[in-house]
Amino acid sequence: MTLFLALCFVGVAIAGLSAFLIFWPLTLVHIRDRHPALASEFGAGAFLKPDSLRWLLGGGFNRIADHSLSGLATPARIALLVMLGGLGMALALWLYSLALK
Repeated sequence: MTLFLALCFVGVAIAGLSAFLIFWPLTLVHIRDRHPALASEFGAGAFLKPDSLRWLLGGGFNRIADHSLSGLATPARIALLVMLGGLGMALALWLYSLALK
């Protein structure tokens, strides 16, 4: 049962990844088009750069007065948190199942 729940959390992580793959590129395009100073700070290929992901997880978009940006970045942030949380819970349950043996 424990491994089944771990597999369910992997499914939750995949759902988070799907939403992240939709909203994060849209957020980056919006930043590129409307906030060139921030885009130059991120640099080229900001999709998986640690600085841009840290900015997203830290809610850096809330300090910018742009409702469209927060409307795109908030679902990307939630999706990233769901993905990381799902993988973390799957790992915890897998390790728990190993401890039960």
